[in-house]
Amino acid sequence: MRVLSPTRNQVGESPLWCAAEQVLYWVDIEAQRLHRYDWTSSEGQAWPMPERLACIALHADGGLLAAMETGIFHLHPQADGACRVDLLQDISFARTGMRFNDGRCDRAGRFWVSSMVRDMSLAARDGALYCYDQRGLSAPLVSGLITGNGLGLSPDGATLYLSDSHPDVQQVWTFALAADGSLSQQRTLIDMQQHPGRPDGAAVDADGGYWICANDAGMVHRFLPDGTYDRSLTVPVSKPSMCAFGGPSMEHLFITSITPAQAVPGYERALDGAVFITKPGVRGLLETPFQP
Repeated sequence: MRVLSPTRNQVGESPLWCAAEQVLYWVDIEAQRLHRYDWTSSEGQAWPMPERLACIALHADGGLLAAMETGIFHLHPQADGACRVDLLQDISFARTGMRFNDGRCDRAGRFWVSSMVRDMSLAARDGALYCYDQRGLSAPLVSGLITGNGLGLSPDGATLYLSDSHPDVQQVWTFALAADGSLSQQRTLIDMQQHPGRPDGAAVDADGGYWICANDAGMVHRFLPDGTYDRSLTVPVSKPSMCAFGGPSMEHLFITSITPAQAVPGYERALDGAVFITKPGVRGLLETPFQP
């Protein structure tokens, strides 16, 4: 486990490996910035965003698909530090003070994204799961979420993972995902109240293992497809936030983290907000770009 770059994030999220560019993208939600790390040169770059940027996905036409505070956007980051931001679909949330949170594309190139009330202390169940595709943004497909998170797809694309990371919930569910994008057969896969940490962002490896960051516990857990606990990685910060596979051989795991408001005993404050890299012993799967 080592630090990937000198960048320290307020709320690091959504690590995304781009094989075509051999770079890792990620976001800092509260700093309203998009980051990139070049694997070949080991150089970093960042672009300021006009509002909170929650999550990103590759776009088949180049650039990135992004879920921000007011909608779904197409980002075109440039080498000179400029970034064109094109609105594709606006959003009217159920109440004020909300934003998108976690998102990723399924194997068909549809973009799944969750929402949340920014003030988690309210424990407001106004969050939902949406799907954005050629038809636009769907109505809420899963409602009653406090902090929708943990999105992932099985290797065959037939199973969708979703969690709620709020302390009052801490559950991971699976859904059967049909070819037409419909969801069914919701079931509880993991009760994270029985494991250290809250379920945050996740990734699925080539063997179907579900890796989920254990926020507040400084760990990343791996579960088998049937929900059986397999093993954990220790991260040297208290708040790992999301993980993603990448690297030239897809054998590295990248882990973003959050800087807590106060120092946490037992953790080195200087590492809070860092992006970490490790080799967990399994390979990941390439992310499917959004298909417009």
